[in-house]
Amino acid sequence: MKKIGLFFGSFNPIHIGHLILANYILEHSDMQELWFVVSPQNPFKDKKSLLKDHNRLDMVQLAIKNYPKMRASNVEFSLPTPSYTIDTLTYLQEKHPDYSFSLIMGEDNLKSLHKWKNYELLLKNHQIIVYPRILGEDISTPLNVTELKNHENIHQINAPIIELSATEIRNMIKEGKNTRPMLPPEVFEYLDGSSFYK
Repeated sequence: MKKIGLFFGSFNPIHIGHLILANYILEHSDMQELWFVVSPQNPFKDKKSLLKDHNRLDMVQLAIKNYPKMRASNVEFSLPTPSYTIDTLTYLQEKHPDYSFSLIMGEDNLKSLHKWKNYELLLKNHQIIVYPRILGEDISTPLNVTELKNHENIHQINAPIIELSATEIRNMIKEGKNTRPMLPPEVFEYLDGSSFYK
């Protein structure tokens, strides 16, 4: 059974924080591959600032070309939008019955997991790898997060916390500021030669 970690996101754009995290998970877990699942539209996000799906997929492919265990996945491009994680996982499991898919999420997402479609099914059928995030002050949540953290399918990893945000990178590009240190070199070149985010 091949173990695949799924890292969902809009990757608008993919940045070095994503790569550091993905590499850490591959090196510190039993995942054999990590797939960046480029989301066409997140039900909780506004679509206006999103680059076209294929541009974001291109950037992920450029960013990971020197990482043999990482893949870019456009699986959600052909699924109904908005995309729900449980539907994507069900589809992937049917397509690859010999693979075991785990979900990678930030600690902040764990707090809102109870709002996800069929989250009980997600928890029952898939491992969830949770990486640390700096959480805001609001710690109230209907679901007992402590209880959730003790669930047999939830595995917390002590990955480095990288507070880099794609929103901030987009704003910097718009303002003509240098984003080179925050982006994989190939992604920087791709954006630098375009009018994206400007």
